[in-house]
Amino acid sequence: MPLGANKAAIMGVAGTAAAGDVVLLSTTTIGSDSDTVTISANITSTYGEYIFGFYRITCDTGDNVMHFQVNGAGESGFNEVMTTTHFRAQHSEADDYVTLGYPTAADQAQGTGYQTIFAGLNGDGTAADECANGVLHLFNPSSTTYVKHFYSRFIDVNAGNSNEPGAWDGFTAGYINTTTAIDEISFKMLSGQLEGGVIKLWGVK
Repeated sequence: MPLGANKAAIMGVAGTAAAGDVVLLSTTTIGSDSDTVTISANITSTYGEYIFGFYRITCDTGDNVMHFQVNGAGESGFNEVMTTTHFRAQHSEADDYVTLGYPTAADQAQGTGYQTIFAGLNGDGTAADECANGVLHLFNPSSTTYVKHFYSRFIDVNAGNSNEPGAWDGFTAGYINTTTAIDEISFKMLSGQLEGGVIKLWGVK
């Protein structure tokens, strides 16, 4: 995608490229000790695709997992039905653990739980330089005809099976099996709390 008129939106200046095809809609700063982060504004029929960008995400416990779920319009509970898939590549700093795998515990088959989008941070979660970054794409959330597709990709630091820090490159995709419009999304860790980071939301025409 050429930057052009969209450069300001892509680089993070809200509203300056409102006439372009990629528009920054909101920026959410995650405070310490956050159980969940919910975005309940700007997910409307205005755009056909919504992109959530995650920057410097940290949590308070190691080997953790970030999840998301959504609500249909007028609904509550963040328990929409999903069918999903997840796989990841891993490579430790010590070069003693290299793998590409499909963790079956990270997918759902018509499940209503929160869906994994990245598999945590390093073993003890205390190193000052540890964080996760990634992106989640959600397509046509306001459709009342079709299910809602999504995919994500994250890179983070994790000790894995080698107890050595390394890169985890995670891929998640699937669909939310409802024809009700989606207007809210929630993010949280499997256990513990979010401690910091930023989530930006873009609309794509």
